[in-house]
Amino acid sequence: MSKERLPSVAAVGLMSMWALAAPAGVRAQETPKVQIPQPGVPQIMTMEGKFVRASYNNEGYVILGYQPANRSLGEEWLLVEIGLTVRDNVPDFTMTRDALSLETPDGKTIPLASTVEFRAGNTQGLQNRAKVQRDSINYFPPKASRACRIGFFTDLIDRAMAWDQFEVSDDRACVGRLYFHVPGGIKYGQHWLNVKFPKSVVRVPFRILTADEEKLLSKNYKDISQQVKDAFSPKKK
Repeated sequence: MSKERLPSVAAVGLMSMWALAAPAGVRAQETPKVQIPQPGVPQIMTMEGKFVRASYNNEGYVILGYQPANRSLGEEWLLVEIGLTVRDNVPDFTMTRDALSLETPDGKTIPLASTVEFRAGNTQGLQNRAKVQRDSINYFPPKASRACRIGFFTDLIDRAMAWDQFEVSDDRACVGRLYFHVPGGIKYGQHWLNVKFPKSVVRVPFRILTADEEKLLSKNYKDISQQVKDAFSPKKK
């Protein structure tokens, strides 16, 4: 499924932090007012599902599905599914695995796991869960219509080979799984996936939700997603 034409980042404004907790004193029937996480870089962010987030700037586009991560609290392996491409008429380039990293709620930055770490990490249970606990991330700019595999990771039983780079172009919709080893285990709170493009960084926010936060989001998803959309709509002059 393709997204409609994406607006220029320069055309929108930003809010500050994303919080899903309803303010004290808000009546149960009222929609909670959320705040947008501050990425620290110029970009637009959207919600495409309860566990699907997208971020883009004038150079790159990244979408992320993280339901398996949200169901892995306390575990030391974090799995997300991502899709990425470049915006229309941006030059092709080669993306390598060191272009991707994870920022955890305590401010630490974790590099993408190596193939050796992944295969030694006993992730089979996580992979099996991800076959069930997953959401569609098939939301790309219209021109990105050619399939493209992000092949940083393959299991030993897979026929496909793993590689450390892949080609990105504005007509390719590149999709794959990313694994990060999180010492001490996955915690609740705000995480960021950082993706380095040749001239910029796109940061995709995703929050590991508590049971109450997930319930609040599920109940108010339509209203909350509209708030996020409105936060990045062009401001009327």
